[in-house]
Amino acid sequence: MMNIRRLLPLLLVWGGLLLMFQLWIAPVQAGRFVRPGNMLDLSQQVSVNAMLAFGMTLVILIGGIDLSVGAVTALAGVAAVAMIPRYGSGAAIVVGLAIGAGVGSINGALAAWTKMPPFIITLGTMMAARGAALQFNENQPLPVPLDAGLFVALGNERFFDWLPMQVALMLAVFAGLFVLLHRTRFGQHLFAIGGNREAARFTGIRVPRHDFLVYVLCGTLAGLAGIIQASQLFSAIPSGGINFELNAIAAVVVGGTSFTGGIGSMPGTLLGAIIIGTLDKGLNQAGVHYSWQSVIKGAVILAAVWFDVRRRFRKE
Repeated sequence: MMNIRRLLPLLLVWGGLLLMFQLWIAPVQAGRFVRPGNMLDLSQQVSVNAMLAFGMTLVILIGGIDLSVGAVTALAGVAAVAMIPRYGSGAAIVVGLAIGAGVGSINGALAAWTKMPPFIITLGTMMAARGAALQFNENQPLPVPLDAGLFVALGNERFFDWLPMQVALMLAVFAGLFVLLHRTRFGQHLFAIGGNREAARFTGIRVPRHDFLVYVLCGTLAGLAGIIQASQLFSAIPSGGINFELNAIAAVVVGGTSFTGGIGSMPGTLLGAIIIGTLDKGLNQAGVHYSWQSVIKGAVILAAVWFDVRRRFRKE
């Protein structure tokens, strides 16, 4: 279950990163890293990965994995944009969400009612979704029509002239999943399934149904992320979404969700996504080469897993 004390180390890590980049970047460029405009830009960059990470949290919490979310993000984005000229923004958004839910349904059905491992299932659907996305427009970007009002608004409009709509959507998704995971019986069942799947089944929890619904939710959020990204960029890229699943997994693990299942929280994942986004943005602004950025992010992930393993061994 959620433990507020477990979030304090993450807050300290994020604060340390902000201070480090503040001191590191300031002498090199005009302006400072920790300023309202920069933080608002960071929140926009974090929003897509955070939505993917929220869905991934539910999947990892029950002991699963979903490698298809990056490819589903690309497929949902290009399919939605392709629909706009003929059917309008509303139908395009529905199609994008439906594609995400559809791939999630396939993942969920196979994970719940077959003995196939989720890693292999989602690897297969990742490859299928990636291939389907590349079929659009001969692998060339699809521009979003400028008259697609609702679609364009999702990634570009602002509430009260300062809060980006995609950030508001991300916060709304966070709030909904927080309540679902931490305040409902369904969420309690997910923790029970991740802690001990067989024991959960013996207590009467319908484990296959929960597995199926979790993957559907994860896929639907990937579809929403694809729509928002296409809106924000004013184009959908068939080859996009590469490594999005890895960034989402990184945010979940750094946020304190155990890879063995049964331990995790939505606030932790949100902080994990912010930490990963802060690393990306700060290292970019500091001029750190892309190859070293990957090394640093990999080290952060390994450290998070190491702390998780130590915590579990202490309990045993």
